[in-house]
Amino acid sequence: MDIQLKRLALTDYQTTLQAMQAFTAARDAHTTDELWLTEHPPVYTLGLNRKGVRLPHNDIPVVMVDRGGKITYHGPGQLIVYCLIDLARRGLNVRQLVTILETSLIEVLALYGVSSVAKPDAPGVYVDTKKIASLGLRLKNQCCYHGLSLNIDMDLAPFEAIDPCGYAGLSMTQTKALGIQATLTEIGEALLSILEKKLNAWPTR
Repeated sequence: MDIQLKRLALTDYQTTLQAMQAFTAARDAHTTDELWLTEHPPVYTLGLNRKGVRLPHNDIPVVMVDRGGKITYHGPGQLIVYCLIDLARRGLNVRQLVTILETSLIEVLALYGVSSVAKPDAPGVYVDTKKIASLGLRLKNQCCYHGLSLNIDMDLAPFEAIDPCGYAGLSMTQTKALGIQATLTEIGEALLSILEKKLNAWPTR
């Protein structure tokens, strides 16, 4: 089954979250999978693993969400892809989907000459010791939503007010700091293409 690609530009986080939840609740066996490319105004999102999270002390709103993980930051200049995928129909489990997301991020960075890695004990993608991309998913009736974020050209300072993804002292980086001149739109299109090919490589039931 084909995947529908939606390019949403800048969207309100809570509105987009509600749209993902509604899409997932209403979908059936014939609903087309979708990838949503977007970015958000400044917002912290606090996942279900909230115990011991260091909360920020600034004017940026904090939204409690239903994905896994702890706290992260979203803001303009950060590329986000939400993955609304029927895992059972594609014969995927969550671990396999995470691997697809991570390897797609690694491949898109490699297109621009940047070497990066995934870590089995800390989901996401890293350049040296710095994190450049984060993952967070929610599964309902074997259908997932939420997705990934990739730092492109943003203000990284709000990350300093939290322990990103629950890791104290974790440094963040972005493609601009690594010398990549490509825009969010250009990198987003490349990433969507890679994700679409990898997802379609799995047998659809």
